[in-house]
Amino acid sequence: MQRIFILVLFAALSLGQAWAVPSAPKTERALFSAGCFWKVQYVFSKIPGVVKTRVGYCGGNAKDPSYEQVCTDKTGHAETVEVIYDPAKTSYEKLLQVFFDKHDPTTLNRQGPDIGTQYRSMIFYTTPGQKLAALKYVDELERKKQFYAPISTKIEPAGTFYSAEEYHQDYYKKHGNVCF
Repeated sequence: MQRIFILVLFAALSLGQAWAVPSAPKTERALFSAGCFWKVQYVFSKIPGVVKTRVGYCGGNAKDPSYEQVCTDKTGHAETVEVIYDPAKTSYEKLLQVFFDKHDPTTLNRQGPDIGTQYRSMIFYTTPGQKLAALKYVDELERKKQFYAPISTKIEPAGTFYSAEEYHQDYYKKHGNVCF
């Protein structure tokens, strides 16, 4: 068996062909807050090219906050979804489009019945390119008067993202579409 492998390898090399080991796709990371993170995670997880999503907390001042702490409205954190995506299959601009299509970016600290700073509309950028793309996208929406009121979405650099408790991860898969 080893002899056959050596002969095949020799033949491939003599023909000028190299054996490439497939590499994992290059991924990028984006962070969005748009109300209840259960729904936001579900929405982003359905986009072709999104490799992984995870819910958690970002934008506050408490280290490693719990859900209960975030719900007190005292930690400064927003319920946030981390989106890992393959930029060869989807773009950051597509993620921005979905973000603005799937929540009301004009309500301050509120999405539907959920009220508090933890439900605010936020884009936490992880690269200068994401910041520019987000600013440009918001500017375009405002110029087109896409919404009935000014956009209140804040665009800030991503700080530490703290993963939410396991029972929050993929909540929609575990319990159905309870927040729609």
